[in-house]
Amino acid sequence: MAINHNPFGSVSKINTLAGDVTAYRLDALTKAGIGHVDKLPFSIKVLLESCLRNVDGFVVNESDVVGVANYNATKVNAVELPFKVARVILQDFTGVPCVVDLAAMRAAMKRAGGDPQKVNPIVPVDLVIDHSVQVDEFGSEFALLNNIKTEFQRNAERYEFLKWGQKAFKNFGVVPPATGIVHQVNLEYLAKVVQTKDGVAYPDSLVGTDSHTTMINGLGVVGWGVGGIEAEACMLGQPIYLVTPQVVGFKLWGELSEGTTATDLVLAITQILRKHGVVEKFVEFFGPGLSHMSVADRATIANMAPEYGATMGFFPVDDQTLKYLTLTGRDAKQIDLVERYCKEQGLWRQANVEPVFGEVLELDLSTVEPSLAGPKRPQDRISLPNVKKSFDMNFADTVKAATIKAAAAGGVAVLEEVEVKHADVVIAAITSCTNTSNPSVMVAAGLVAKKAVEKGLKSKAHVKTSLSPGSRVVTDYFNKAGLQTYLDQIGFQTTGYGCMTCIGNSGPLPEHISDQVEAKDLVVAGVLSGNRNFEGRINPHVKANYLASPPLVVAYALAGTVDIDLSKDPIGRGKDGQNVYLKDIWPTAKEVAETVASCIDPAMFTNQYHNVGEKNEQWNAIPVKGGELFNFDDASTYIQEPPFFTNLAPEPSPIKGIKSAQVLVMVGDSVTTDHISPAGSIMKDSPAGKFLLNAGVGAIDFNSYGARRGNDRVMTRGTFANIRLKNLLAPGTEGGVTKFLGVPNAHGSQSVGIETGAVVPIYDASMEYQKHGVPLVVLAGKDYGMGSSRDWAAKGTFLLGVRVAIAESFERIHRSNLVGMGVLPLVYKKGETAKTLGLDGTGTYDVLVDDTLKPGQDVTVSVTQAEGKMITFTTTCRIDTPVELDYYRNGGILQTVLRKMLKGA
Repeated sequence: MAINHNPFGSVSKINTLAGDVTAYRLDALTKAGIGHVDKLPFSIKVLLESCLRNVDGFVVNESDVVGVANYNATKVNAVELPFKVARVILQDFTGVPCVVDLAAMRAAMKRAGGDPQKVNPIVPVDLVIDHSVQVDEFGSEFALLNNIKTEFQRNAERYEFLKWGQKAFKNFGVVPPATGIVHQVNLEYLAKVVQTKDGVAYPDSLVGTDSHTTMINGLGVVGWGVGGIEAEACMLGQPIYLVTPQVVGFKLWGELSEGTTATDLVLAITQILRKHGVVEKFVEFFGPGLSHMSVADRATIANMAPEYGATMGFFPVDDQTLKYLTLTGRDAKQIDLVERYCKEQGLWRQANVEPVFGEVLELDLSTVEPSLAGPKRPQDRISLPNVKKSFDMNFADTVKAATIKAAAAGGVAVLEEVEVKHADVVIAAITSCTNTSNPSVMVAAGLVAKKAVEKGLKSKAHVKTSLSPGSRVVTDYFNKAGLQTYLDQIGFQTTGYGCMTCIGNSGPLPEHISDQVEAKDLVVAGVLSGNRNFEGRINPHVKANYLASPPLVVAYALAGTVDIDLSKDPIGRGKDGQNVYLKDIWPTAKEVAETVASCIDPAMFTNQYHNVGEKNEQWNAIPVKGGELFNFDDASTYIQEPPFFTNLAPEPSPIKGIKSAQVLVMVGDSVTTDHISPAGSIMKDSPAGKFLLNAGVGAIDFNSYGARRGNDRVMTRGTFANIRLKNLLAPGTEGGVTKFLGVPNAHGSQSVGIETGAVVPIYDASMEYQKHGVPLVVLAGKDYGMGSSRDWAAKGTFLLGVRVAIAESFERIHRSNLVGMGVLPLVYKKGETAKTLGLDGTGTYDVLVDDTLKPGQDVTVSVTQAEGKMITFTTTCRIDTPVELDYYRNGGILQTVLRKMLKGA
């Protein structure tokens, strides 16, 4: 980074143990009488520093700096900000399609006569392979080895491709499988808090292709999840454009009560913030409660920002940050740089200085109580005594119907020794970056296991137990504390180092369990220390899923059911024949703290992360195929060149209206990216399953949707394929089906290859519509696209022929992804919904836009229903910035970037 400019006289030197570094001083603005830097939220200061350092009069102007410096917390000027991140982080599910797109861009560049080497990451990119391992084997000392072996066999094509990318692209590093979860690796190893390049120091910052990138906010690093297409643009040197965010201050004070955990705290915060409404806002934590809150606890809270809907959940840098950097073995010079830089730049939290926030929420930590969340959404917190009531309230009708059906059928014979009932826990998983990064809750789980073994308890036979640490350091400290042996004895052997159950890689239930679930229509439960429990995500056989702390996961495995009040009911009988209660095996806060202090040291981190990219021999043995360009194999069912850049014209066409479109999917509120683009199992009778079978892939080798994101042919067929999707266009159905409405013509709609009114797979209907040139529409309710930041939820939507999505509201990342794929997002005016407007999904839609389209403008939609009845209504265009409008005009972000590269070629 050459220092050839000095905006506002801000360039200065800071002395550190590593020598002098150059900084772009924020207080130079104060000295120049610009803004009120001292009062800004810390997260806004980081955005301000990026603008100041990157002023070039083209992408970033001095007016951008002045605008942020004058940030008005109570009345935010919603202008567009260009933010240049220091780095990008990927996980393999979302990373593979990113690399596929880059490979496709290289191929397109070559075909157009340009230089393929121009398609290369400009900023450092790290990809951590953590999403591919599955809980196939469990409850065995060989589970880890066999699951890793299966992982490499199952994902050979993907891993060969990533090895090619590692070699072909500059600034692209890969952390091999069986190392840990991306966010935990980021927290423990990759993040620097303060970066340096060419002698210039600046705050570490990033975007990631996983919504839980926000976990790094707990370390004082600005970062959030974006769609893969946005991340690719950042990788290629583009700034990320965001509308200046509102910042909600969240004041914490007091201390957690005995018996509560960081997980209980984050579930309480998630419930509070979801209720308040923080979508597209930053949340910044402050107050006396932070002074003794560890970075691990902060990271647990920051991790779940997507669940409470915020862009970030930010904790400023302070003494706790330095303690964590020291604990995790960071270099002493780097730690000194962090302290010196943050204090000089006003980025250091001081207990007696509070920023000005537009809104402030508060929580007394002592009021937090033991809780779970579920059975379908992470914001639905339930206090521990009410879990039984929650299950009954949510599934009473389903259980009753199943019981009547079973009675009419004469019951179901149970041939196995293990009989499964409604409310039984069939999955108990210690999993997910949210909790496995936190030694206090992990050690608490180990201590619960120890006390349970000593009492003579064991997990119930129908429970699939699993332990998926977020890094190998967890195993090190479990072993040092002598806790792993107790976890092993109750079935929590290590099954792999990855996300696993939390992302749907729970693996199949034992056949004698799943057979009973299917035969008796059982509503069974999963209890996991994860962050997501949306319908159909964890396991196709498990309808009720509850998020819980790791020690509560162990407790529910011992109890074997959620039809219990663990606050007062016995968890089981001990070896002495006496009832054992949760309080009898629950460790005290002192026990947990003393164990954590005695079993973790910096050497564990330095040993595990030293030469981390070269430690996995199976990874090292993978051959590298291809050179500058990847050799796409048309027979591959994992990696294909996507059609996004086929026949790309040098210039984009003008924006045109959308005429005679028909609704493909109509859904209600809170439809997630899991519903739109599932990551879990591929059903044999689904369009994707049939495609794979026809390609010669046996059902046992289907792998998951997440693993096949490098193949658009699978992923397009899997769009809207979630088994729990409720498409209101086909009432009474569940799963990826729709009603085919016929092909519009001058006389209404006509049947073609599919009979009008037939209920068919969404993919089949889409292909028939596209064959006849019919553009398609999605109608949705509130928070459309909430959940994981899956680019395929937008890519698949586009490839299904959808050109406009009309919703009551969009979740931040999905809205951005839709624009990035050239799909027009519109929202109803306040107070209006599909229901109030009389929209039932039938009829043809005309969307009145043209090349004069502006961000945020009103857009008229006209619907012609049966017998010529017209419904006309006004929507708001959720293309939010001029840059997004440019993306939309070009057909997407990547098309925009590629055209710019070609012009400069």
